[in-house]
Amino acid sequence: MFSVFRDLVRYNIEFTIGLILVGIMVVFAGLSFFAPMDPSLIYMAPPDQPPSTQYWFGTNSRGQELFWQLSAAFKNSLQFGITVAVLSRIISITVGLAAGYLGGWVDRVLMFVNDIFVAVPIFPILVLFYFVLRNNMDSFTMALILACFGWPFDARLIRSVALGLKHREFTRHAVFAGMSTRKVLVEEHLPYVMPIVFATFMNNMLWSIGMEVTLAVLGFTNINNPTIGTVLYWANSHSAMVVGVWWWLVIPVILIVMTFLGLFLLAMSMNEYIDPRSRLRRMGA
Repeated sequence: MFSVFRDLVRYNIEFTIGLILVGIMVVFAGLSFFAPMDPSLIYMAPPDQPPSTQYWFGTNSRGQELFWQLSAAFKNSLQFGITVAVLSRIISITVGLAAGYLGGWVDRVLMFVNDIFVAVPIFPILVLFYFVLRNNMDSFTMALILACFGWPFDARLIRSVALGLKHREFTRHAVFAGMSTRKVLVEEHLPYVMPIVFATFMNNMLWSIGMEVTLAVLGFTNINNPTIGTVLYWANSHSAMVVGVWWWLVIPVILIVMTFLGLFLLAMSMNEYIDPRSRLRRMGA
């Protein structure tokens, strides 16, 4: 694993840039643990103050210091994205490896379920869940729901790799040695799909955070919980650009672009590393 990271940093400038951008946002999100006040409280600072040495990112119309509010918002959004990505990776790995290795009716049933989740429109389902759950629609509940819809495309990709691994010599040797199906999948096949898992992990984080932002801007989440989307929701509700509080929208958008660009570059770099030809071309071979 260290050698993969070393090669990516050494030969792939996009990976290095993405790592720096994501690292900056992670450090910024980590500063929320040292916030001098609860970022969800309102009118704790003079409202509508522009960025200055006292208020680095200024304050909003609700009397909140944007630096600490955005730090908490990015921490919550990154935690949300990681939760969705981890849970959906578990489902996609389980379904993909089992379908590819076991084959037969197991493969047909799992891929039938997979195709159902691919065809289901996600956004209307999420809006429906919001109206049904309403007050119980917290970040973790939304993460669980999104994780249930974020695995099918990646499961099919993992299945395609597992189909090839099924007929490799080392798999036959493992079976002849008496290894159980679970051990074959975990010890023999899982390491081969881990690069795909890491690449799709970043893509899934992008997708889940984007969905959270979209739902929050429309008011379909707990708007009192600081996230990237709820910061934009309150800025839009108070007509920030119209009344001249431009920093309430501009600064969050810049930070969002940095986060999304960093995650995209990491995902793109991992996708390129998976392809042997692209990897060797980067290394000058």
